[in-house]
Amino acid sequence: MTVRMSRNIAVILKVRINSTELVEVLSEILSFVAKPRPERRVVFTPNSEFLVAANGDETFRQLLNQSDLNVADGFGLIWLSKFLGQPLPERISGADLVAKLLSIGNKEKWAVGIAGARRGEESEAEELIKRLEIRYPGLTAVNLDKPKLEIRDLRFEMVLACQGMGKQERWIMKNRGKIKAAVFLGIGGGLDFLTGFTERAPAKMRQLGLEWLWRGLQRPGHWKRVWNAVVVFPFLVLKEKVVSR
Repeated sequence: MTVRMSRNIAVILKVRINSTELVEVLSEILSFVAKPRPERRVVFTPNSEFLVAANGDETFRQLLNQSDLNVADGFGLIWLSKFLGQPLPERISGADLVAKLLSIGNKEKWAVGIAGARRGEESEAEELIKRLEIRYPGLTAVNLDKPKLEIRDLRFEMVLACQGMGKQERWIMKNRGKIKAAVFLGIGGGLDFLTGFTERAPAKMRQLGLEWLWRGLQRPGHWKRVWNAVVVFPFLVLKEKVVSR
């Protein structure tokens, strides 16, 4: 089934990105939750690194294009969409999106399933969920990685997949038919920011589109990912633009 906003799109490196704003995405997701039966809708949050990976992996590219919504989680997508003549209006950070959804869920008493938190380490995942429920006491959060968990009779407003790029999208598509949930959302390390496991870039750096620099400085192992996002991605977009002419 096609969602209402899917006609407003940009296509970057053959990946569909929904051209919309945060307020509209929130409204669309809440409409999924409001349905009387589980919608099992899928929301991905691709950034420049995702599109570089998808450029070299057709299976991953096809997977991204199977979602109901792909929101632009990266300033690189915003800037280069304008270069391609398909301007995206706003970066929608997965961390900001999930924070707003959890605040709503806190008021509405949502049940939220969480998969892949803290790399699947059970003790750390349980600590994350504990911190999450302290911050959002109206939520019921369930660790879907817990051994012998029986999920057939559970019903969630939202399921959050936190495994990181590629793994979380594959997990969602593999498990969406097994879990009763209104919406499945891939968010990477978004919950780590909300629960204090990871320090997010200062607001000013985020506003300037320099969150990638902060991550590189905090974790030197991320510089390969930074290279893909700030060098390889623009090169591939420029190449696509030239070839299309």
